Amino acid sequence: MERSAAQERRKAVEQMLEEAGGPVSATALARRFSVSRQIIVGDVALLRAAGADIVATPRGYVLGRRPAGVERRVACVHAPEEMEAELNAIVDAGGEVADVIVEHPVYGQLTGILGVRSRYDVQEFLRRVAADSARPLSDLTGGIHLHTIRCRDDKTFQRILDSLRNTGFLLDM
Repeated sequence: MERSAAQERRKAVEQMLEEAGGPVSATALARRFSVSRQIIVGDVALLRAAGADIVATPRGYVLGRRPAGVERRVACVHAPEEMEAELNAIVDAGGEVADVIVEHPVYGQLTGILGVRSRYDVQEFLRRVAADSARPLSDLTGGIHLHTIRCRDDKTFQRILDSLRNTGFLLDM
Protein backbone atom coordinates (compact mmCIF):
# COMPACT_ATOMS: atom_id res chain seq x y z
CA MET A 1 0.00 0.00 0.00
CA GLU A 2 1.44 3.38 -1.02
CA ARG A 3 1.66 6.20 1.47
CA SER A 4 0.15 9.53 0.56
CA ALA A 5 2.15 12.75 0.80
CA ALA A 6 0.06 13.71 3.85
CA GLN A 7 0.87 10.40 5.59
CA GLU A 8 4.57 10.88 4.84
CA ARG A 9 4.42 14.43 6.22
CA ARG A 10 2.70 13.25 9.42
CA LYS A 11 5.36 10.57 9.86
CA ALA A 12 8.06 13.22 9.36
CA VAL A 13 6.35 15.60 11.84
CA GLU A 14 6.32 12.89 14.48
CA GLN A 15 9.98 12.10 13.74
CA MET A 16 10.93 15.78 14.11
CA LEU A 17 9.18 15.94 17.48
CA GLU A 18 11.02 12.81 18.62
CA GLU A 19 14.38 14.31 17.69
CA ALA A 20 13.71 17.85 18.90
CA GLY A 21 15.40 19.03 22.06
CA GLY A 22 12.36 21.10 23.01
CA PRO A 23 9.03 22.41 21.74
CA VAL A 24 8.51 22.84 17.98
CA SER A 25 5.92 25.41 16.91
CA ALA A 26 3.22 24.66 14.36
CA THR A 27 4.52 27.65 12.40
CA ALA A 28 8.04 26.17 12.25
CA LEU A 29 6.63 22.81 11.15
CA ALA A 30 4.46 24.49 8.51
CA ARG A 31 7.48 26.35 7.17
CA ARG A 32 9.56 23.16 7.11
CA PHE A 33 6.92 21.23 5.11
CA SER A 34 5.71 24.19 2.99
CA VAL A 35 2.13 23.89 4.18
CA SER A 36 -0.16 26.12 6.23
CA ARG A 37 -0.12 26.15 10.01
CA GLN A 38 -3.68 24.81 9.92
CA ILE A 39 -2.52 21.75 7.95
CA ILE A 40 0.01 21.02 10.72
CA VAL A 41 -2.68 21.46 13.40
CA GLY A 42 -4.78 18.91 11.50
CA ASP A 43 -1.79 16.57 11.13
CA VAL A 44 -1.17 16.71 14.87
CA ALA A 45 -4.85 16.02 15.56
CA LEU A 46 -4.68 12.93 13.33
CA LEU A 47 -1.43 11.77 14.96
CA ARG A 48 -3.05 12.13 18.38
CA ALA A 49 -6.12 10.22 17.21
CA ALA A 50 -3.77 7.43 16.08
CA GLY A 51 -2.25 7.27 19.56
CA ALA A 52 0.73 9.65 19.45
CA ASP A 53 1.27 11.38 22.80
CA ILE A 54 1.79 14.91 21.45
CA VAL A 55 1.30 17.78 23.88
CA ALA A 56 0.72 21.39 22.85
CA THR A 57 2.66 23.81 25.04
CA PRO A 58 2.73 27.61 24.82
CA ARG A 59 6.02 27.29 22.88
CA GLY A 60 5.07 24.44 20.56
CA TYR A 61 4.46 20.72 20.32
CA VAL A 62 6.40 18.13 22.34
CA LEU A 63 6.10 14.41 22.71
CA GLY A 64 4.58 13.63 26.09
CA ARG A 65 7.42 11.48 27.32
CA ARG A 66 7.30 11.02 31.05
CA PRO A 67 10.73 11.91 32.41
CA ALA A 68 12.46 9.99 35.16
CA GLY A 69 12.17 11.46 38.63
CA VAL A 70 9.33 12.81 40.73
CA GLU A 71 6.03 14.24 39.54
CA ARG A 72 3.67 15.73 42.12
CA ARG A 73 0.96 18.36 42.39
CA VAL A 74 1.04 21.38 44.64
CA ALA A 75 -1.73 23.80 45.53
CA CYS A 76 -0.77 27.46 45.21
CA VAL A 77 -2.38 30.84 45.62
CA HIS A 78 -1.21 34.29 44.54
CA ALA A 79 -2.24 37.47 42.75
CA PRO A 80 -1.77 37.67 38.96
CA GLU A 81 1.16 40.06 39.30
CA GLU A 82 3.00 37.45 41.41
CA MET A 83 2.97 34.79 38.67
CA GLU A 84 6.60 35.46 37.65
CA ALA A 85 7.85 35.21 41.24
CA GLU A 86 5.95 31.94 41.77
CA LEU A 87 7.27 30.32 38.58
CA ASN A 88 10.83 31.48 39.33
CA ALA A 89 10.58 30.07 42.87
CA ILE A 90 9.84 26.65 41.38
CA VAL A 91 12.41 26.61 38.57
CA ASP A 92 15.13 28.14 40.77
CA ALA A 93 14.63 25.27 43.23
CA GLY A 94 15.12 22.71 40.43
CA GLY A 95 11.57 22.04 39.26
CA GLU A 96 9.64 22.09 36.03
CA VAL A 97 6.14 23.57 36.07
CA ALA A 98 4.40 21.08 33.79
CA ASP A 99 0.94 22.67 33.93
CA VAL A 100 -1.58 24.80 35.77
CA ILE A 101 -4.95 23.37 36.83
CA VAL A 102 -8.04 25.20 38.08
CA GLU A 103 -11.51 24.01 39.04
CA HIS A 104 -14.17 25.85 37.03
CA PRO A 105 -17.79 25.82 38.32
CA VAL A 106 -19.22 25.02 34.87
CA TYR A 107 -16.46 23.20 32.98
CA GLY A 108 -14.85 21.32 35.86
CA GLN A 109 -11.09 20.87 35.76
CA LEU A 110 -9.28 23.11 33.27
CA THR A 111 -5.62 22.40 32.55
CA GLY A 112 -3.12 24.59 30.75
CA ILE A 113 0.15 23.00 29.67
CA LEU A 114 3.16 25.15 30.62
CA GLY A 115 6.39 23.13 30.35
CA VAL A 116 8.35 25.87 32.17
CA ARG A 117 11.82 24.63 33.19
CA SER A 118 14.01 27.73 33.47
CA ARG A 119 13.96 31.49 33.96
CA TYR A 120 14.18 31.79 30.20
CA ASP A 121 10.99 29.71 29.88
CA VAL A 122 9.33 31.90 32.52
CA GLN A 123 10.21 35.03 30.54
CA GLU A 124 8.98 33.51 27.27
CA PHE A 125 5.71 32.47 28.91
CA LEU A 126 5.19 35.95 30.40
CA ARG A 127 6.04 37.55 27.05
CA ARG A 128 3.31 35.48 25.37
CA VAL A 129 0.81 36.30 28.13
CA ALA A 130 1.52 40.01 27.69
CA ALA A 131 1.50 39.87 23.87
CA ASP A 132 -1.92 38.22 23.88
CA SER A 133 -3.27 40.30 26.81
CA ALA A 134 -4.12 36.95 28.41
CA ARG A 135 -5.16 36.47 32.01
CA PRO A 136 -3.94 33.55 34.12
CA LEU A 137 -6.34 30.64 34.60
CA SER A 138 -6.06 31.27 38.34
CA ASP A 139 -8.05 34.49 37.82
CA LEU A 140 -11.08 32.21 37.56
CA THR A 141 -10.53 30.89 41.09
CA GLY A 142 -9.36 33.89 43.09
CA GLY A 143 -5.73 32.90 42.59
CA ILE A 144 -6.07 29.30 43.81
CA HIS A 145 -4.62 26.71 41.43
CA LEU A 146 -2.61 23.51 41.18
CA HIS A 147 0.67 22.93 39.42
CA THR A 148 2.08 19.59 38.36
CA ILE A 149 5.75 19.78 39.30
CA ARG A 150 8.44 17.54 37.85
CA CYS A 151 11.87 17.28 39.36
CA ARG A 152 14.82 14.96 39.84
CA ASP A 153 14.05 13.49 43.29
CA ASP A 154 12.21 13.87 46.62
CA LYS A 155 14.93 16.12 48.04
CA THR A 156 14.46 18.54 45.13
CA PHE A 157 10.67 18.40 45.54
CA GLN A 158 11.05 19.28 49.24
CA ARG A 159 13.26 22.23 48.27
CA ILE A 160 10.51 23.41 45.88
CA LEU A 161 7.87 23.11 48.62
CA ASP A 162 10.09 25.07 51.01
CA SER A 163 10.61 27.77 48.39
CA LEU A 164 6.86 28.06 47.74
CA ARG A 165 6.13 28.10 51.46
CA ASN A 166 8.80 30.77 52.14
CA THR A 167 7.43 33.02 49.38
CA GLY A 168 3.84 32.58 50.59
CA PHE A 169 2.64 30.90 47.38
CA LEU A 170 2.00 27.41 48.82
CA LEU A 171 -1.63 26.96 49.80
CA ASP A 172 -1.06 25.48 53.22
CA MET A 173 -4.23 25.29 55.27
